[in-house]
Amino acid sequence: METNQTDYSFRLQELMQRVEIPSYRALSDRAGVSRWAINLLRQGKLERLRVDVLMRLSQTLAMPLSGLIARFSESGGDQVNPSVSGVGSAPSTASPDVEALRREYERLQQQLADQEQEVRQRVQRDAIATLESWLVQWPTAVYAAQNNPDLSATKLLPLARPIETLLQSWDVTPIGTVGQEEPFDPTIHQPREGNPQVGQIVRIRNVGYRHGEKIVYRAKVSPSSSS
Repeated sequence: METNQTDYSFRLQELMQRVEIPSYRALSDRAGVSRWAINLLRQGKLERLRVDVLMRLSQTLAMPLSGLIARFSESGGDQVNPSVSGVGSAPSTASPDVEALRREYERLQQQLADQEQEVRQRVQRDAIATLESWLVQWPTAVYAAQNNPDLSATKLLPLARPIETLLQSWDVTPIGTVGQEEPFDPTIHQPREGNPQVGQIVRIRNVGYRHGEKIVYRAKVSPSSSS
């Protein structure tokens, strides 16, 4: 058993080196698992680890869970390719406990996929509901504008409100307004022309956007004619 433990430790160290984790303590901190769990992994005692612990280790080590199980099980020898992604890639001689881990992994993987699809569809339905008036009225407005060149553009502006409402519900906020002048800040501004210096007054040509605290698009600017 000591030979297996040493062998597994070497395999774990190889994986740690690939993702630049210098020590078992660092692995424990980064994966959010106990040192006891890491010691069990080094000994190949996967059946004593919960699936969620194995999943955190596999994510931290940048290896599919199925590959981790194969590499640290008795049937997984050094010849196992760390990039294995198929659950059925490990030899069929794995212990019943390891096979149970694989089956539980498959179940959790399918459950996560189902939940992801459900969340995506719910977000899409909510977005469609928010945009209902725009979806119904916009094609009619486009038709009217194409057939009546004198139609005032200001009459079309209210149709954009559902889009603004949707963006607000997603915590998407604009950076500046078109025509606004302010000191150039490269963290929120992108030059559209010229080479403005930090603090130089610029004019916003295209607004930018934030998603929460993250900058999604910087506002496009050009030097102000008054600067």
